[in-house]
Amino acid sequence: MRAVAKYGALASLGSLVLTGLVAAPADGADTGGPRAADDAATRGVIRAAARAATAGIAFGRCPEAERLPAPLTCGTVEVPLDYADPGSGKIRLTVSRVRASGKPAQRQGAFVFNPGGPGASSMYFPMAARLSAWKRIAEAYDIVGYAPRGVGRSAPLSCGDPADFAKAPTQSPVRPSESYKRERIAEAKAYARGCARGAGAALPHYNSLNNARDLDVLRAALGERKLTFMGASYGTYFGALYATLFPSHVRRMVFDSVVDPNPRQIWYRNNLDQSLAFERRWEDFRDWVARHDTTYHLGSTAEEVRGSYEKVRAKVAHQPAGGKVGPGQLQAAMLGAGYYDDYWPMRATALAEYLKGNPKPLIAQAAPRPETAARGENGNAVYTAVECNDAPWPTDWKVWDRDNTGVARLAPFETWDNAWMNLPCAYWPAHQREPVDVRTEPGLLPPTLILAAERDAATPYTGALELQRRLAGSVLVTERNAGTHGIAGGGNACVNAYLEDYLLRGRTPVRRAECAPHAEPNPVSLDERSSGRKLPPIV
Repeated sequence: MRAVAKYGALASLGSLVLTGLVAAPADGADTGGPRAADDAATRGVIRAAARAATAGIAFGRCPEAERLPAPLTCGTVEVPLDYADPGSGKIRLTVSRVRASGKPAQRQGAFVFNPGGPGASSMYFPMAARLSAWKRIAEAYDIVGYAPRGVGRSAPLSCGDPADFAKAPTQSPVRPSESYKRERIAEAKAYARGCARGAGAALPHYNSLNNARDLDVLRAALGERKLTFMGASYGTYFGALYATLFPSHVRRMVFDSVVDPNPRQIWYRNNLDQSLAFERRWEDFRDWVARHDTTYHLGSTAEEVRGSYEKVRAKVAHQPAGGKVGPGQLQAAMLGAGYYDDYWPMRATALAEYLKGNPKPLIAQAAPRPETAARGENGNAVYTAVECNDAPWPTDWKVWDRDNTGVARLAPFETWDNAWMNLPCAYWPAHQREPVDVRTEPGLLPPTLILAAERDAATPYTGALELQRRLAGSVLVTERNAGTHGIAGGGNACVNAYLEDYLLRGRTPVRRAECAPHAEPNPVSLDERSSGRKLPPIV
């Protein structure tokens, strides 16, 4: 899998931290015991937040490297590399902002967003203020994005040469041979060593607990007594950690497309479950294509569409499209259809055109882009470091082989590619901690809002049910019979109404609510594109 998409969402633009004086946490729930990493780290957060509240953030014109237009402004916030030993070093996180556009009386503070990953940045997110779905929210809130530690210009992490990361074409066997497995094991060991070389002694400090602590320092730097935050995908996990560690610092919190926070699931079992869920979503895509066979001519049943896909796979294995699109690139492109049904018409068109002798759409959608190689490797490095540091992983290859072979019998589409992406964690050189037991007791946390699509593959729906069980007073809104990953601010007016009502007025349903699915995408073809009909961009 590709890191920034792994547990990351495009909800904001796609289908789309202690009091003002920074007092110590007000109740025992915020300190000590299993809910804090340790007393030293907790004291480190308090000191860092106090300094941040005094210093604030000097927002100004965004650096050219960010490629962000006015009226966005940018700045940085300083955080300790190691909260348990804050004197050992500091790093700076980049932050972006658009001021609330409404009248001063309307302003409710800063609204911070994280899109997931791990390894994804939300520096772009304030541009959402221009979109109709976010207009009223942007009138009431400063819209704030940031790059978490390790990401972008925030003490960037690298584990290898971007050129090697983006090499193409590559293979993607659903039944890998023993020799291929040995090759991938060697690559995983080398990548883990590369992370150790690239980060040095800092490597253990790229983890979800520190991401939650950084969020509290950011809250203080923004001048907010309490945090209003939305996390999508992986962002829901460290958002849930934040709610567990700092419940008295939460104002409003939205969890969009939820990672299962059960410590037993972090992260090895979550990835196995994800592979099974992607198989179901892959079938949803093929069913849709089959229903529109008059447009795509790829088959009138899901199995016939699978046959057409396998023909393309076989052809690009023999002769890569454009010299760069082999089975690995084809599979990665089709994986996008498992995340976002907005992609379905484009991906179906690419397959149909390729089988008609026109490889250009497939090349445009699937070929690696050299200009994004460094960003892709950086995202992958942060993804790997965070997930490997967060929890123990099996260290015996036989366990990985047994488990993934079994899952692949049921779910061949994504299982082995998922395993290869995570395999460096089997050979990780840094200490792997035990996950925090995400949980809040009644009365400690204000109402929080959970959003989930019932057929989401990247974060299966069971994760949303588990989080609601663990966060007392949380409310779950479900988009039934839909599977787009990241649904806030997207194409479902019902979901957006619940989101807006919560963020603007603090209102939630009693416990659970349901929304009908958003409309499926319309089938389009290259013929319709040439006719002048407005079509989605190639992604």
